[in-house]
Amino acid sequence: MTHNPTHGTPGAMRLRTLAVLSATAMMLGLAACDKPATEKMNDQTVGQKLDAAVAKTEQVAADVKTDASQAMDQAKNKMDAEMPKVQASVENAGNKAMGVMDDAGITAQVSAGLIKDPDLSAIKIDVDTKAGVVTLSGNAPTPLAKERATDIAKGIQGVSVVHNNLVVKAG
Repeated sequence: MTHNPTHGTPGAMRLRTLAVLSATAMMLGLAACDKPATEKMNDQTVGQKLDAAVAKTEQVAADVKTDASQAMDQAKNKMDAEMPKVQASVENAGNKAMGVMDDAGITAQVSAGLIKDPDLSAIKIDVDTKAGVVTLSGNAPTPLAKERATDIAKGIQGVSVVHNNLVVKAG
C-alpha cells in the first residue's frame, strides 16, 4: 500500500465529506420516491404544513365572512319590516307629546287671561285642559265675572269646549 500524502490535508477531507453528504442526499431522495402517498403526507415539511394551515384559516375566514354577511342581510330585512311600526309608534308618541304641550300651553294662556281680568285676578281659579277641553273650577265673585272667565277661555286658540264649574260667591 502506498501512502498518499493528500489524504490528511484539510482540502481532501472536505472533498470526502462533501462526497459522503452528496451520496446520502441522493439515497434519501431515492428512498422518498419509493414511499406511499400517505406516508409522504406525514413527512410534510414545516413550510408545507404552514401553507396548509394558512389555506384552512383562509377558508374558515371566508366561511365566517359569508355567515356574517347573511346575518347582516337578515338583520336588515328585519329592520326594514319593523321600520313602519317604529315610525308609527314615534309619530303617535310625538302627537301625544304635542297634545300635552298644547294642553299645557292652553292652560297657561287661559290662566294668564284670567289674571289680567280685574275681578278674576284676586281669585284662585283652577284651569285644567285635556285635548282642548278646558274646565274651570273655583269661585267667581259675580255671574258677570263667571261669564267673562268662559269668554277668556274660549278666546284662546286650540280650545274646543269650556266647562265652567265656577261657583258665584259674593265676597
